[in-house]
Amino acid sequence: MKALVKLDEIVAPIADDLRQVERVLHESVRSVAPLISEIGDYTFQGGGKRVRPVLVLLAARLCGYRGPRAIQVAAAAECLHTATLTHDDVVDGAEMRRGRPSVNAQFGTRLAILMGDFLLAQSSSLLVADGNADILGIYADSIRKMAEGEVLQLMRSFDPEIPESVYLDVIGRKTATSIAAAAEAGSILGGVTLSERRAVREYGWQVGLAFQLVDDAIDYLSSGDELGKSRFTDVAEGKVTLPLLLTLKRCSAGERAEIAAIIKSLAAASASGQAPADPEQVERVAELVSLHRGAELALERAGQCADAATASIAAFVDCEAKQALCALTRFVVTRRT
Repeated sequence: MKALVKLDEIVAPIADDLRQVERVLHESVRSVAPLISEIGDYTFQGGGKRVRPVLVLLAARLCGYRGPRAIQVAAAAECLHTATLTHDDVVDGAEMRRGRPSVNAQFGTRLAILMGDFLLAQSSSLLVADGNADILGIYADSIRKMAEGEVLQLMRSFDPEIPESVYLDVIGRKTATSIAAAAEAGSILGGVTLSERRAVREYGWQVGLAFQLVDDAIDYLSSGDELGKSRFTDVAEGKVTLPLLLTLKRCSAGERAEIAAIIKSLAAASASGQAPADPEQVERVAELVSLHRGAELALERAGQCADAATASIAAFVDCEAKQALCALTRFVVTRRT
């Protein structure tokens, strides 16, 4: 299923601003250490959807702000996101990111960790330079929650008994919180009321949940070429996501026991340092997820989150930015990469 709208079409009204964001991103990795600049350019030239900067810019316009501060805050949002991706790839041992070697695969683990730290610092510097204490506080809270989410996920790796509520808490902390922060930061720039600010944050939160639910579903649905990495990496890395949780609810007792045994085997192999995961075992789990439509059901949940996101900003005056935000929710749930 292809996206109803293309991201380029959605961001057309803010294309000039996004180009300025890209300029700030590349400027932010200029350093007295030339290798930092090299790794930074490699990272930002790797593409990405730039959802967080887009949300800062569109939310600001929705709330009546079109000034230059949105560029800097948007760049800070992407710096923070890129830092977390760089660290996540180290934690996961990921070899690929967006169809090419990850930073840790290209430059080594130690440099990847340090680059992630550098980007975190640059994100903070951009926000301090902006000078809004509320925005700085939102991002500080977001960093804390993302770290907690990563630890919570690691604690429940290879655990088929993980409750759905815990899974939702993890993706809320790891993904939704940073997307919500981006949207809320834009609303703060617009100087709206507290209730309007909360509505925009709720929009971002629901979009963030939808985004991660779709990510978890397409790991089972899309080809490796589409994903830019291997398929079924979540289960191979011990991540029990919603498609598998929904499958475990719907499958027979025998199939449930089979999945539990496979996950136990994958956990043992991971603990012993054996890599990669047994592809036949991973394929069998994916086969059962397909049989019981776990990924499709997860996409339905994502659609519900997208509807909630659109509803949260319904009271705002209709404008180009509002239309773009509504289109963005459709893009999020219909994308397959």
